[in-house]
Amino acid sequence: MGKMSLLRKDDNCERSLFSVCKTASKSSSSSSSSSSSSSSGNNNSLVSPQKDPPEEADALLFMQIFIHLLKSNIGTGFLGLPLAVKNAGLLVGPISLLAIGVLTVHCMDILLNCASHLTQRLQKSFVSYEETTMYSLETCPNPWLRTHSVWGRYIVSFLLIITQLGFCSVYFMFMADNLQQIVEEAHFTSNVCQPRKSLVLTPVLDARFYMLTILPFLILLVLVQNPQVLSIFSTLATITTLGSLALIFEYLIQETPRHSSLPLVASWKTFLLFFGTAIFTFEGVGMVLPLKSQMKSPQQFPAVLYLGMSFVIFLYICLGTLGYMKFGSDTQASITLNLPNCWLYQSVKLMYSVGIFFTYALQFHVPAEIIIPYVISRVSENWALFVDLTVRTALVCLTCFSAVLIPRLDLVISLVGSVSSSALALIIPPLLEITTFYSENMNCVTIAKDIMISILGLLGCVFGTYQALYEMTQQAHFSMANSTRVYT
Repeated sequence: MGKMSLLRKDDNCERSLFSVCKTASKSSSSSSSSSSSSSSGNNNSLVSPQKDPPEEADALLFMQIFIHLLKSNIGTGFLGLPLAVKNAGLLVGPISLLAIGVLTVHCMDILLNCASHLTQRLQKSFVSYEETTMYSLETCPNPWLRTHSVWGRYIVSFLLIITQLGFCSVYFMFMADNLQQIVEEAHFTSNVCQPRKSLVLTPVLDARFYMLTILPFLILLVLVQNPQVLSIFSTLATITTLGSLALIFEYLIQETPRHSSLPLVASWKTFLLFFGTAIFTFEGVGMVLPLKSQMKSPQQFPAVLYLGMSFVIFLYICLGTLGYMKFGSDTQASITLNLPNCWLYQSVKLMYSVGIFFTYALQFHVPAEIIIPYVISRVSENWALFVDLTVRTALVCLTCFSAVLIPRLDLVISLVGSVSSSALALIIPPLLEITTFYSENMNCVTIAKDIMISILGLLGCVFGTYQALYEMTQQAHFSMANSTRVYT
């Protein structure tokens, strides 16, 4: 297991939804130097090589970081926010989104402070989320935690793998749902955009069929490892996604009906699903350290973080509230499934699906760069290429298989958010602040605040996971038509 950390790249830009692909080539070179240090017999196998500061020509400016911050928080979970507000209530939903957003940004700031403190203490130029966890445990007062500090790194890496593969499974379901609707409505799609009626039609083909259709193309996509090609994918994903969002908001602000009958407060059971969806959408903690390391003026990063995340929270609340008010009880797992059946908004689904298709390769890169080097280190050089391609194919099939087993987009988003995203976003950062600064006469009020945030995240993780799993067992009694409804 010690070799695994050596093969872990320092630059985790691909961890976010739309990566900072400018640093991909640097990441590759960092991994190469790490591997060479391993072969030369480096005893400190748990510590990754120091990441050099970005060159001035490659450093990102304030506005570039702001744009990357926005892109990294807009994905399939973003489109599920109207259903999340429905699960919480028209009043409780927006307020809870604001509260979770504030807590998440605060935890991002905590992680930045811990990483900055550790880089100064250890005289390093950069530490990743995993390294921050390990180094924090190494310096904490508890001897047992110091002895087992490397497991902090393993746990964070494992959670990142689960989160990213969960994203990839959600992408399968999202693309299948939208492709199913586009194909099966093609024969009566018109140029006139009118609201959908609530008549439920039986799908001609199961959504699983569309997942299996997409599978070969995604397998070919993940075989591409060239950083320049990945940057092209990121650009295409950005263009199609932003264009789609502009049309979605344009439709939502057109004559938004006033649903006086919509509940202000929903059931506590559905609120647990809301929590998982919200945390899934706000998952951006793992992205802040790489972004800061690539900024031309790192001291300005807190300002761009608060400005960017404030705008993100505003977008979340607007989309969730307007979407629920627009579609009411008919709100779907993805707002694209509620759009009118006309060519304009069918193109929105197609464009967003194309963006998600290319984003799959970027999200997949994170678990691949953790798992594949470790597996390759166990085989001879002659088998390295074969093992690389086999593991990539197997991981894509795993995400597809997960989507086929649980073809409920909303439930999988809630489950991934509750299980892993809540740990990365709310549970671990406050605990890191305690272990990092406890020996430096930490304020009791700060300790109590951190414990409360972690407990809140833990409760959301446990109860949200339970409710999502319970709903999944219940949906086994229904046909696939109930999970992907097609409206006329």
